[in-house]
Parts: sequence; structure tokens; C-alpha cells
Amino acid sequence: MTAQLLDGRQLAKALQAELRSELAHLEASPTLAVLQVGDDAATTQFGQAQEQLAHSLGLQFVAKQLTATVTQETIEAQIAQWNRDAGIHGIVLLTPLPKRLDLPRLAATIEPIKDVEGISPYRLGRRSWGGVRIGPCTALAVMALIESTKAPLRGKEAVVIGKSDIVGRPVAMFLLDAGVTTTVCHTGTTERGRLQEHVERAEILVVAAGTPGLVKGSWVRPGAMVVDVGTNVVNGRTVGDVEFEEAAQRARWITPVPGGVGPLTVTMVMKSTVEAFTLQQRS
Repeated sequence: MTAQLLDGRQLAKALQAELRSELAHLEASPTLAVLQVGDDAATTQFGQAQEQLAHSLGLQFVAKQLTATVTQETIEAQIAQWNRDAGIHGIVLLTPLPKRLDLPRLAATIEPIKDVEGISPYRLGRRSWGGVRIGPCTALAVMALIESTKAPLRGKEAVVIGKSDIVGRPVAMFLLDAGVTTTVCHTGTTERGRLQEHVERAEILVVAAGTPGLVKGSWVRPGAMVVDVGTNVVNGRTVGDVEFEEAAQRARWITPVPGGVGPLTVTMVMKSTVEAFTLQQRS
């Protein structure tokens, strides 16, 4: 068996075409504001990708970069300024942040209706109720890829590796909403030596651990759907958390790294910005 690639680039193009059509019918262009702290290369690259796509779609884009030594209070003040600005419709706080900063506290300062990445307490809680229109963009990208297969999901066995607030937890909740029997694995699972047995039974496998090669290709259940969120640089190559070549010989569907979840995540930020703009116009 050779897996069919879940091509995030192609799906992103289709969603971008829909967004262009939607934007053409709006009276004004939504504005996305992105805040970066420090000069981490990967974070800068992600911010640049957002800016490039925003401009290509016709969205307005505001970028602000603060030094890595900036105070918590200065960041909060910048977010508060954007909260008050009626011309700003979406706010993104790029991560990771310097460890000395309190991310949950900063996330809590973002006005929920402008929180297009779904990291504020309101958005984190709202996702538990299902049917979210704005949520963690990487998690939404994962679900879009899974749903693009048109495979029936209800009753399937899923394993999510990773329990972060922006990927693992929301993906697990979205899968539960779809009627999928879902198990979440994490470092404790690995420490007990139980990760392989969970992976081997997964009909849907989502891996977001940030550890290259964590999941051996030989563990993948034949016919499984594999979504690899991991993005790791090893010897100059970008690789995922799953051993791709062997896994691709066993899976039915698999995401490439790069080219899977990543391109779609940026598109989801734009989609959420348009959603936030629409909600703000109604209110």
C-alpha cells in the first residue's frame, strides 16, 4: 500500500479562492495585526508567510516586532491598543515567546472577538461547546485535512499525540465532536512505554509532539490516516514527527512535511480574520 498524500497546499489554494470570493462582497477589507517578540527565525518566517498571504488575498496587515527584552506590561499595552482600535479586526501573538513571559496572561488580554488564533480563555472554553467558527488555526487545519478525505469518521479510533492548548487538546475535542473515539497521548505515555500500542490501533493518527521520528513507520496501522503536525529541522532537512517513508507504505492517507498542515494553518488565520470581521460588523 502506498499512501495518498494529504496536500495542504492544494487544499489551501481552494480555501483561498473561497476567501477571495467572500472578500469581494465585503464593503471594507479586514485588518490583521500580528505581534512578534524577539527575532526567532521560524517565528519570523511564519509572520512573513501571514503577511504575504494577507496581501495576496486583499486583507490589510499590520506588523509589530518588539525586542526579546520587552516587558510583559509593554506587550499587554500593545495588545490593549489594538483591542481599542476599531480598524483592527484580528490579533495574532506569535509564539514561542521568551520563557520569562506569561503567555496565558497575555492571551487573556486579547479581546475574544479579535482572537483569530483561539488562544484567549473565552476561545479556549468556547471550543468545548463545539461548532466553533474561530479557533486554534493549526487544529482547524488538521480537521480540514481529515475531512478532505471524505472518509466516514464516526466510531473510528483516533490517537492524538501531544496535548498542547493550540493543537493536541483542540484536535481531540474536534474529533470527539465528529463522533470519533479519541485517545490523547503525551510524554507520560512515552515514559510508561505505552506509545507504540496506542499508535498501532489508531485508524486516525495526529502527531504534534515536536520530536523528529518519534512515531516509527512500522507502528502505523495499515490503512490509517496520518496527520503529522511536527516541523523539525534535522541535518538541514525539514522532517515531521513520523518516519514518513515507512509510514507511507502502510497508511491510506498521510501528510507530507513540509507541505501538509503548515500551508493550511496560515490560510486558517486569514479565514478566522474574515470571520472575526464579519462578527464585528454585525455587533
